[in-house]
Amino acid sequence: MKKMKVALIGVGDISNKYVDNLKQYPEIVEIVGCAARDYEKTVKRAQELGIDHVYESVDALLADPEVDVVLNLTVPEVHAKYNLAALRAGKHVYTEKPLAATFAEGKQIMDLAAEKGLTVCCAPDTFFGSRLQTMREQIDAGTIGRITGGEVSMLCHGWEFVHPNVAFYYRPGGGPTLDMGPYYLTALVSLLGPVEAVTAMSGRSTETRYLPLMDKTVPVEIDTHVTGVMRFASGAIVTATFSFDVWDSIRPRMELYGTDGVFIMAEPDSNGGPNIFGGDLWLRRKQDFHWGKMPRPEGVNDIPFETVPCDRPFNETGHDRNSRGIGLVDQVLAIQEGRQARANGQMALHVLEVLEGLVNAAQQEKWVRMTTTCNRPDALPADFLQK
Repeated sequence: MKKMKVALIGVGDISNKYVDNLKQYPEIVEIVGCAARDYEKTVKRAQELGIDHVYESVDALLADPEVDVVLNLTVPEVHAKYNLAALRAGKHVYTEKPLAATFAEGKQIMDLAAEKGLTVCCAPDTFFGSRLQTMREQIDAGTIGRITGGEVSMLCHGWEFVHPNVAFYYRPGGGPTLDMGPYYLTALVSLLGPVEAVTAMSGRSTETRYLPLMDKTVPVEIDTHVTGVMRFASGAIVTATFSFDVWDSIRPRMELYGTDGVFIMAEPDSNGGPNIFGGDLWLRRKQDFHWGKMPRPEGVNDIPFETVPCDRPFNETGHDRNSRGIGLVDQVLAIQEGRQARANGQMALHVLEVLEGLVNAAQQEKWVRMTTTCNRPDALPADFLQK
């Protein structure tokens, strides 16, 4: 198999995870260089990342005929700018989420990719992880029956306490819905398929935010608390809350309700759930439901949840080391094998439309029907990249 050559646009906070992981598959991908706005800073960062070549500009990177795939790690506001530029230069694209800051921009990207005969893939690829792939396997096997509903929750007070550059989180293309929502929606679509319609309500707790690590106050240009309802084409109805206005919570990150049981991602960490590759998966079967065996023997207060073994690849539960970038490896394999990549742009565009639909539904006080759809991505073989 001919390996493909990858160049990075943007070398910020998340780039080290991508670089470390892509270097594990030298027979599939090769990192040939990087570029960013500030050349001198990029040279220093490239040394830290172990990238040998720094292009003088993004234009120089795009003009290099050796580059097959552009890895776009810029901020959401300029995702579309660089994704479109890469496609015009004849490069395949793998971009950080979201696909673009708006659905209209995302559609431009996918239309151009189709015109050029190129592929676009998009983070997150956390649904490749052990827990979500175990859920997929169990759902397909009918363990909890037909999925009728669910709930997802991403509740925190923003990332300004841990992230060195978060001003973009409070501008269009950021916020809890478009920044964190892709993890949850991509997970749901990978498990349940596409969404048909959404509605929502939203608000914001303040008009400005103080960013302690930047020692500056910025305007809040987007709603920072969104609660919505999504109806999937499968018939499942899922509620979602995405918030940067909550100091703490013990709500599970995800619950899926089936006719024969329930799956739960129980950790209360707002940066957990579908945002990580591994983690515990709880199962409650209908025969063990909470009020099903009454009266309970004296001293027995509850029936514990069953913990489902999640022993597939990509099972990290941390953020300093994880498997981000595995979706790009799958993209390269998909190009070589003539199949659709799992983290494909069609799904990313649909996820973007759903998330923007939640925002618009809240602002316009109405239901919003989706105009796009997508295939549920193929399940990941248990031995993927393990041979």
